[in-house]
Amino acid sequence: MARRMVRAGRPCAVHRTMLLVLSSLWLILVIWLIARAVRQRGVLGRVSVSTRRPGRTAPKVVVIVPARNEAANIGACVESLCAQEYPRDCLTLIVVDDDSADDTSAIVAALAKQDERLTLLRTPPLPSGWKGKVHACCAGAAAVPHDAQWLCFLDADMRAAPRAIASAVEAASDRKLDLLTLAPRHELKSFAERLMLPCGLYLLGFYQNLEKVQAPQTDAVVATGQFMLLRRTAYEDVGGHAPVRGAICEDVELALLMKRRGFHVLLMDGSLLLRTRMYTGWSTLWPGFAKNLIQLLGGPVRTVLAAPVLVVLAWTAVLLPLQDLAAVLHGAGGAPPALALAALGSAAVVGLHVGGAVHFKIPWWYGLLFPLGYTAGAVLALDSVRWRMTRRVHWKGRVYSS
Repeated sequence: MARRMVRAGRPCAVHRTMLLVLSSLWLILVIWLIARAVRQRGVLGRVSVSTRRPGRTAPKVVVIVPARNEAANIGACVESLCAQEYPRDCLTLIVVDDDSADDTSAIVAALAKQDERLTLLRTPPLPSGWKGKVHACCAGAAAVPHDAQWLCFLDADMRAAPRAIASAVEAASDRKLDLLTLAPRHELKSFAERLMLPCGLYLLGFYQNLEKVQAPQTDAVVATGQFMLLRRTAYEDVGGHAPVRGAICEDVELALLMKRRGFHVLLMDGSLLLRTRMYTGWSTLWPGFAKNLIQLLGGPVRTVLAAPVLVVLAWTAVLLPLQDLAAVLHGAGGAPPALALAALGSAAVVGLHVGGAVHFKIPWWYGLLFPLGYTAGAVLALDSVRWRMTRRVHWKGRVYSS
């Protein structure tokens, strides 16, 4: 009877084997995911700061900044563009006010008095079926001088380093690109940004296959509308932004349109040239991600499938070692190896996220909150699906039919 009680009080052999198998699989999965993320990082080439001094024969560039209610951002954005180390006669700046209700226009108008290269435009009423940013981009492109060779569409929350334009033009020219889109460095200040943005960027690193998506022969593309440098002839060949007038993710749709037309499109790391603070808290972050996360994850079906997997994997990093530890404390003979494997995998996950916090220059302990970040991200992903299912997307005071 005593022996039976001991056996009943300890995990059986099958249970111990299961713990060992689960812990082994967890470690293998973690190694694969981290290796994949590192490989993705290697595929995403970084644009270095140019050391060349463009002369008076430099390509003529027009920077177009669509802006709606960007009073908090537009001044610093435009000032960084006016400070570009690029020949003055070869750089034109256009800010398109997309029916702002704040001081966006007044700020730009004051800056335009100080720099003759800067022009302020105001969009006409938004036509039916058009998205506001696309409409503003079209209005800016229509005002481009006839001799411009490159168009650069830049979001108002971006800050450009002094040699950003020169470096981007050099990179695009050297690689014979028709569209160069750059991912900036992110500044994270609020709790929501620090919790969500690193997890979101890691998710893309785990989820996307950049090497495949960026290959010229594939019918897929990755792009960011925060910075898009386009060869003017290629942009006009596809009809500009007009063909994607109704797209929520107009940047991806335009890039895909150009790639399908045979033009060379590439996303690169622009963290040495550009920085941004995309959102200021939950009130801007949630709708900002909800409007396009479904597309980043490959559609509604993939998004619905990815959300629970995301939560399970995040919490496995915490719960699996605890489960193995409980088995060890109950005296299971095969549990210590399982605990060692699970702890090693989870330590790697924690180290990755703490390292990410350090990279983003935020307190290291945000790296310990990743299960909460991915859980919130899963809820946000499902909300993104809900937005598309109801065919109503809310953004910057407008409600769009998706």
